[in-house]
Amino acid sequence: MKFNRALFPALFVLCTAVFFTNCTSDTGKKADAKKPGDTTAKKDEDQPDTLGVVKSSYPPTDKAQYDSLLKFNAHGDTSGRWPVKGAPYPLGGAILPYKRVVAFYGNLYSKKMGILGELPPNEMLAKLKGEVKHWEKADPKTPVQPALHYIAVVAQGDGGKDGKFRYRMPFKQIDSVLVLAKKAHAIVFLDVQVALSNIQAELPLFEKYLKMPQVHFGMDPEFSMKDGSKPGRKIGTYDAADVNYVSNYLANIVRKNGLPPKILVVHRFTKKMVTNYKNIKLRPEVQVVMDMDGWGEPDLKTGTYRYFINQEPVQFTGFKLFYKNDIKKAPHHMLTPEEVLSRYKPYPIYIQYQ
Repeated sequence: MKFNRALFPALFVLCTAVFFTNCTSDTGKKADAKKPGDTTAKKDEDQPDTLGVVKSSYPPTDKAQYDSLLKFNAHGDTSGRWPVKGAPYPLGGAILPYKRVVAFYGNLYSKKMGILGELPPNEMLAKLKGEVKHWEKADPKTPVQPALHYIAVVAQGDGGKDGKFRYRMPFKQIDSVLVLAKKAHAIVFLDVQVALSNIQAELPLFEKYLKMPQVHFGMDPEFSMKDGSKPGRKIGTYDAADVNYVSNYLANIVRKNGLPPKILVVHRFTKKMVTNYKNIKLRPEVQVVMDMDGWGEPDLKTGTYRYFINQEPVQFTGFKLFYKNDIKKAPHHMLTPEEVLSRYKPYPIYIQYQ
């Protein structure tokens, strides 16, 4: 099914694999979140801690250094949007903006969902190492942190026993990804496509992993089907309230376990994928990345980044590169690290390859 380019800046493709890939394109009334089947998050809940807070062993953030890096990362922006004003300083041990994250995305069950599962593990890690070196060469001032971005809950075409149209990966797969990440000195992102479920039901399932300092989180509005549509029929949505629910949940884990800040990646390539972005709450415990997730020719991707990432600032920005989908149309060219850095303000600090 194709969406009109006049309506969407990118072309959404419905994958024919058993699971829907995150083949993102080059293009009411709130219910009680505790009710089964609810797809709308409750308003941000900043509940007081009921457990003891563990003191972090990481040194506090050097504010002057942090501000200097944010200014550098703004890449000469003159709009006044970047760096984002009023953002809190992170807890000690933060990754951003000290390092650029370069991640391989996918799922071990499918070669069609991304480079993470497409290649044999050792070959995949070697390719990731090559991309890391390329980014370090393109921007010598910013060290690179490799990452594996694993789809832990996958939207699919079959409703399943509970009719939620999503498949939760077995924990043994996550364990395998953690082992691979350790070999590459990489961090791990667990990505969730809720389909007809909701983020309140899916996020807590991964708490034992999120207590690990090297594990971070990704949420995908594309497959958040609040209106009950089957995933893949249309592009889904999250509201600021959903993002705030996740960031508050992650912040509690950070405080209670004395961890460095978590990175929260939110994928986006249309306006309606993230509503009320100005209401997204920033916290010292969580670093929010709005990731430009669309595929297509370079000029189309540039427009998507400008309108939905640059002009609706949250905190940090990301950019996705597709080894196959980006070269489907003329000029049949996937942007290089040098080209990404020359084109975009602010510099994307999170890079994802699919």
